[in-house]
Amino acid sequence: MQNSLKSSATFTGRGLHSGAPVRMVVRPAPVDHGIWFRRTDVTNADQMVPARWDAVSPSRLCTVVENAAGVSVSTIEHIMAALSGSAVHNALIEIDGPEVPILDGSAVPFVQGFLAAGLDDLDAPVRAVRVLKSVEVRDGDAVARLDPADMLEIDFRISFEDAAIGTQTRRLNMANGAFVRELCDSRTFCRQVDVDAMRQAGLALGGTMENAVVFRGDKVLSPGGLRHADEPVRHKMLDALGDLALAGGPILGRYTGDRAGHALTNRLLRALFADPEAWRMVDCGPQTLGKLPGVGVHVGDLPLVRA
Repeated sequence: MQNSLKSSATFTGRGLHSGAPVRMVVRPAPVDHGIWFRRTDVTNADQMVPARWDAVSPSRLCTVVENAAGVSVSTIEHIMAALSGSAVHNALIEIDGPEVPILDGSAVPFVQGFLAAGLDDLDAPVRAVRVLKSVEVRDGDAVARLDPADMLEIDFRISFEDAAIGTQTRRLNMANGAFVRELCDSRTFCRQVDVDAMRQAGLALGGTMENAVVFRGDKVLSPGGLRHADEPVRHKMLDALGDLALAGGPILGRYTGDRAGHALTNRLLRALFADPEAWRMVDCGPQTLGKLPGVGVHVGDLPLVRA
């Protein structure tokens, strides 16, 4: 069945790129509401912004959604991953600024907040997007692909010159709380050279060594090191789940990403929905429900997070 929260969950922090303070409240919502943002600081235009693939606007470093009035919310990928990975299908996210707080750079604070608020079973079936045939998009060496599968699987590969990252691959079946156990605590990462370039461009103003893993050559500069030996590829999988969560329902299919990023995953969704023979909306019965991300998650699934 569809889920929402039993009570609201509140998060405060700073935007990763803007550095601006922000308060965000994730509120319960009714059946078939989906995920919407409401910009409470906007008074002269439409406050409501849909968390949907066709509302994504171009951005190189994060995922941004925007409504017809030009009101936007940026860096939504981590909270979208947390909602999907916790099986929260309906929510109203009230936010008093243009960027979601980065918190610790992962999705685990969001998941903790949702599980503390509790999940409310709603009397309606989950509607999922079943992939019927393969769809692929490319950008140079980067590839994103969806293939038919009985449940959501994510297969990801990254490759960086920095020896501390190198080439990493991981494949994960996302059913039965795998996101919460395996991925949600993996933090955003970058190279020191990229940090310097972003700062010069007026970006990453809220980034710190506490909310991102910073690499330089063969060194991990962030205090405490890595939470997982392959934390970078796990975080890319987290990002992919968040971007796929904009499909309008859980995806039943295999996602393969090779050096893929936010923009390419959105292009993949646009290619999927442009072909009516490539997908179908399905009601999830008891057997299919157990194959969706987040179903059956409980507090004991949360990893023991260290700074």
